[in-house]
Amino acid sequence: QVQLVESGGGLVQPGGSLRLSCAASGSLFGSYDVGWYRQAPGKQRDMVAVIASNGNTVYANSVKGRFTISRDNAKNSVYLQMNSLNAEDTAVYYCMWKGVWGQGTQVTVSS
Repeated sequence: QVQLVESGGGLVQPGGSLRLSCAASGSLFGSYDVGWYRQAPGKQRDMVAVIASNGNTVYANSVKGRFTISRDNAKNSVYLQMNSLNAEDTAVYYCMWKGVWGQGTQVTVSS
């Protein structure tokens, strides 16, 4: 059974940084794409960044140059380094792998 557990969210001031982590249980983690998504209140869930099994990455335009997705297949984990955060980045962040979603972690950017 696939399970995903996100961590690393919190309250940060504008311009600050956070690093999100997502640990997956299940086999063949490295053989699948894995991604981060976010959902702000009253809005749809949108893709933030995806990293393919071959290491290729895709980013939403709004986070390019500020966020970096990475993965450690030996640890069945994916990470999202978020820099230069602003209020528009406030959302619940989810990781998704094999069509399964984690429970989400709240990121709030506020002074």
